[in-house]
Amino acid sequence: MDIFQQISDAIHDFLVNLVGGVFIQIFNEANEQTGQIAAQVSLSPSDWNSGIFTMIRNLSNNVILPIAGMIITFVLCYELITAITERNNMRDVDVDTFIKYIFKACVAVFLLSHTFDIVLGIFDVSKWVVDTASVSITNDTYVDVISIYNNFKDTLEAMDNGSLLLLFLEVSVVSLAVKAIAILVAVILINRMIEIYLYCSVAPIPFATITNREWGNIGSNYLRSLLSLGFQSFFIMVIVGIYSVLVKQLQFSTSLNDLVVQLGIYSVVLCMALLNTSNISKSIFNAR
Repeated sequence: MDIFQQISDAIHDFLVNLVGGVFIQIFNEANEQTGQIAAQVSLSPSDWNSGIFTMIRNLSNNVILPIAGMIITFVLCYELITAITERNNMRDVDVDTFIKYIFKACVAVFLLSHTFDIVLGIFDVSKWVVDTASVSITNDTYVDVISIYNNFKDTLEAMDNGSLLLLFLEVSVVSLAVKAIAILVAVILINRMIEIYLYCSVAPIPFATITNREWGNIGSNYLRSLLSLGFQSFFIMVIVGIYSVLVKQLQFSTSLNDLVVQLGIYSVVLCMALLNTSNISKSIFNAR
């Protein structure tokens, strides 16, 4: 009888350690994800993959820039014709009209020649925002894993083998969900960066239209789209921070089952929120 009791006790201790190990792994992954996501979303297009960025920049300069040059030539000619016809076929034209035209032409050429600097500047701003926010988010959302485990260690040891086995299956499912979140975040970040590269590749064309009153909506919408892509990283950080705070507060749960269920719910909600960050950012910046 003592042998069976010893075997049962050994299985019990094994299950306690197994469930505790999965718990610790889940909360450790929550801590690690916050830091890893902050490091990934703050990367600029040139830092994320220098090889792709160089290719995109060459395509933009060699293929798209000549087309943008033709567009800006058309836009400037259109501006000049409009300025003349609006002044009663040059009867009311004064020097100020040509000064304004020359100024707009200089601004248009300057924007076109510094397109990539402006685009990278937008993402440098978003990088600074994410870097600054990540410091606060990481400090506020750090989960003390050992403290949480110690709160529930006595409860685990008091459970029978059947309950421990069932709890192990539950936490294993939640652990897979947390791992799925990491994969989902990686997919979202890669997709976002590829979208950024696509926007960068055609940057000279919308920049060639910015100074024109009729065509300027193309350039302004392009800039709004860049801002939405840049600040999407900030919204990703905020959502991950909210998730980490919710996970951190699980240490005050009254039971292990409640903790597991709530952690699973938070993981599902986080996945849905991350998928919606692009739409949220575009709606805020009115990007189409």
